[in-house]
Amino acid sequence: METVYQILKMLGCLALFLWGMNLMSTSLQKFAGNGLRSFIAKMTSNTGKCLLTGFVVTVLVQSSTATTLMLVSFVNAGLMTLRSAIGVIMGANIGTTVTAWLFAMSFDGSFSLGAVAIPLIFFGFLFNSFAKSQKLKDFGSFIIGFAFLFLGLSMLKDTSYPLLSSHGVRNFLAPITDMKLSTILFILIGAVMTFCLQSSAAATSITMLLLACGVITFPNAVAFILGENIGTTITSNLAATTTNVSSKRTARAHLVFNLFGSILVIIFFKPYMSLNASLVEMLGFPNPMTADFSVLSQPGGESTALAKSLPYSVAIVHSLFNIFTTLLLVWFIPMLERLVIRMVPTKDDSAKEEFRLVYIDKGLGIAEISVQEARQEINHFAEICKKGYGYVCSAIREKDPEKFEQLRQKLVKYEEITDRIEFEIAAYLNKVSQGEISEQARMQVKAYFKIIGELESLGDSGESISRLLQRKLDHEKQFSPAMQERLETMLDCVGNAYDVMIMNLTSDSLDSIQNAYDAEDRINHTRDRLREEHIQNLENRKYDFVSGVYYIDLVCELEKIGDFIINVSEAVLKLS
Repeated sequence: METVYQILKMLGCLALFLWGMNLMSTSLQKFAGNGLRSFIAKMTSNTGKCLLTGFVVTVLVQSSTATTLMLVSFVNAGLMTLRSAIGVIMGANIGTTVTAWLFAMSFDGSFSLGAVAIPLIFFGFLFNSFAKSQKLKDFGSFIIGFAFLFLGLSMLKDTSYPLLSSHGVRNFLAPITDMKLSTILFILIGAVMTFCLQSSAAATSITMLLLACGVITFPNAVAFILGENIGTTITSNLAATTTNVSSKRTARAHLVFNLFGSILVIIFFKPYMSLNASLVEMLGFPNPMTADFSVLSQPGGESTALAKSLPYSVAIVHSLFNIFTTLLLVWFIPMLERLVIRMVPTKDDSAKEEFRLVYIDKGLGIAEISVQEARQEINHFAEICKKGYGYVCSAIREKDPEKFEQLRQKLVKYEEITDRIEFEIAAYLNKVSQGEISEQARMQVKAYFKIIGELESLGDSGESISRLLQRKLDHEKQFSPAMQERLETMLDCVGNAYDVMIMNLTSDSLDSIQNAYDAEDRINHTRDRLREEHIQNLENRKYDFVSGVYYIDLVCELEKIGDFIINVSEAVLKLS
């Protein structure tokens, strides 16, 4: 019964650690908001800045997995290039070693994680409970998450040490330790453990405890670290399965980076262990290759000194792996980029690619970034609507019934496409709005609902025009050259309004939409002029009445498109 209680205590400490990490990550994104995106965008202009960005962000969220998930989202949302993301991943791998050093320092008593955590909870509580600003409340949640992470690590050491040093655990792992393929087996165990915990930091801490208890040997610990570096890439690769091609490539780059480093270490396993042991000795700790691990099972000062020093060995192994692999591969980022592009090629069937969501990811659940993904998807939606308008123009110009029928079917298809895209984006926005997002993001979501409704109406207009043109053909009517020329003027005005709308949608900051109002005025003035000319032409009997009805109805339908377009730009203005 005591053993079961100890296991539950250890699992509780792990849960506290992981929950604190998750709270830190989500609170940081809510607190930083657009600032986080702007920071990453500015800090990825060159390789050095990419490495620094990855390091800093990972130190803040204490998880390279969380950083990589953010990178997948950023690339998915078009906020970062693949090459920049690869550089940030390298920096993130180095940043994740900071937690290992903090845990090692807490082991020998030079740094108390628990002593830091309790005051942080107090300050976080003050911000979270009494601050009027939502940003300060989010900052308080970030501090509390940071404190819980530290507290979980501190308690993990105290609760796990008696359990992991028991004879039961030793007897369970002893047969594996003595196997010929124990290195490969421990790599697999490390990868699975990291994937299950969703944190390489937690897995590294457990590795330190196992080594300090004498349950595993130093080579086993090295194998654990290799497995943990591979396991931390699994989550991002699974998350990228529902995203676009660029995001999949980002996740693959993380896998290739860690896999390459692990294979290199496996090839030179003994020299690598010797190098780590030499570095440990240089720092004044016992050589883990020659230390007498049998003393760890015996109480006394010698065993305590060795147990306190061994976590530093793991921290050095972890750091050396990531720093060495980064220094080696940082010069080959372009080659690494080309490799992952080959691993995840672009689909040739572009027609299918554009009719599905390409930016929105349904699996990551990072709310603040999800809002930006929705914005990119809406921009893509607008491009699809513009392409549909191209078929409207072609249908108006086409005189051949068979070719017109092909265009009519395309317009019907585009109306169905816009309906489906609006539904999927709306469902996604509704899901995002139910999560914890900042007030600014909530206002953006509200504007996005308005925009996608107007874009869907553009698809309806194209289908309405196709029905109007079909009735014209059914009555065997044709537009005269003069009518067609006037329609071309109207089409050009609406086409210009489309271009202005897309420019406003894709703009980072929109202080004025005068360009959109100017485009709308040109459409209205052209409509009024064509209507007056139409009345005069009917009086002068320059064309028959039925053809004139279809002609002026078409002009009015095109003017309605202009109304939907200006509504989009007005909604965009509210986002600034």
